[in-house]
Amino acid sequence: MNFQSKKPLTVGFLDSVNMMYDRAIDLLQLPDDVAQAVRNCNSTYEVQFSVRLRGELHSFKGYRSVHSEHMEPAKGGIRYSIEVNKDEVEALAALMTYKCALVEAPFGGSKGGLIVDPNEWEPHELEKITRRFAYELIKRDLINPSQNVPAPDMGTGAREMAWMADEYRRMNPTDINARACVTGKPLNAGGIAGRTEATGRGVQYALQEFFRHEDDVKATGLSGSLEGKRVIVQGLGNVGYHAAKFLSEEDGAIIIGVIERDGAIFNEDGLDIEALKSHLIARRPLDTFEGGTFVQDGHAGLEHDCDILIPAACESVITHTNASRVQARLIIEAANGPVTAEANDILLARGRTIIPDLYANAGGVTVSYFEWAKNISHMRFGRMQRRQEEARSRALFEQIETLIPGGVDNATKQKLECGAGEIDLVRSGLDDTMRAAYIAMRDVRAEHPDCPDLRTAAYMVAVRRIVSVMNLYEL
Repeated sequence: MNFQSKKPLTVGFLDSVNMMYDRAIDLLQLPDDVAQAVRNCNSTYEVQFSVRLRGELHSFKGYRSVHSEHMEPAKGGIRYSIEVNKDEVEALAALMTYKCALVEAPFGGSKGGLIVDPNEWEPHELEKITRRFAYELIKRDLINPSQNVPAPDMGTGAREMAWMADEYRRMNPTDINARACVTGKPLNAGGIAGRTEATGRGVQYALQEFFRHEDDVKATGLSGSLEGKRVIVQGLGNVGYHAAKFLSEEDGAIIIGVIERDGAIFNEDGLDIEALKSHLIARRPLDTFEGGTFVQDGHAGLEHDCDILIPAACESVITHTNASRVQARLIIEAANGPVTAEANDILLARGRTIIPDLYANAGGVTVSYFEWAKNISHMRFGRMQRRQEEARSRALFEQIETLIPGGVDNATKQKLECGAGEIDLVRSGLDDTMRAAYIAMRDVRAEHPDCPDLRTAAYMVAVRRIVSVMNLYEL
């Protein structure tokens, strides 16, 4: 989605990220030289190229930024948007560095962007643009399975990743690990089950873990579990759709509002997310959706009363101009940087809790890590052990049934006898990752009573891990 704040910002996206980083550095008391080394963006490559389309040459500009190579490959998505700029890409690359460290994915941070509106081009035209952009990056090792591995982001998806992977294979026909040059690919092109919904699933797991800690929930003024919680989602793209779908279908949350570019739709009894998504895919106007009440000023929907607000669109949508009117008790950043540094302070002063982006939306890079590992190992997860697990469970049930009158019902038996397939292992690994990262943030807050929020704690965990790796090598 291509949301933008309607109000002017006093600090940019990159400055906002660095301000949040500096707060963590102050608490960690790192030497200035070390703090600067971690903060620095290693390099940003700017490319301009032309593609002949519709009988004439069209010029495009793109970026690939590498924030940190303390671990390689560097990892980070590529977005297509007319709003792409150098500062945005560098800010997103920095967030990727910290995000990977927080969830213990063995990558440095990178990000890319192409200034293009993908809706303006037919698929075959977009393929030509994508392949040419990939060519410019590949020949400089900015797409490479051991050096720099892109993934989908806003405006891109599995299709674009398949085109990029194929372009890399054409240029490097003897690289046995060619499929690992990008992640987020279709299953039949080396992808992994669960990658498409991974970021939205990660948001769900992050909220589930948050609600396991009674003290944290109590601090928001909420109580109990996710069941019955009133949720507003900004942006029903890939991330927002899957987060809303899983939270409503599996956790009993009520999605009372969805905010889009052309307005917002509300229903206090709960929106039918599948029906709304189908409505939008068909490119029908939001105001013609019959399952709720349409509000023309979508941006004002961020201030609507709810328990949980999920900004899942783009950066800087909650700023110093509207933070004082946000009513949600709990905000979980499914997008990158939706809350500016200034808005963050206003919300904290008002007693609001923010689950930060570098934790909340880390599901994508976590499952991308699993996909990259699958491509490097050249083996589908579960292939070696699934049937052995089933045989062992079957043998165990045979013994149990001799001791239980009437045995075990078939539905339970089938569920427990089934060995773990790839999707099961991916979900298990993602759930474990989100739980472990949250515990790490809580531990840091317990260690540093002056740590003001989860965001600062997340940065502190990440920076500690980055510095520990950097200290192993002579720089």
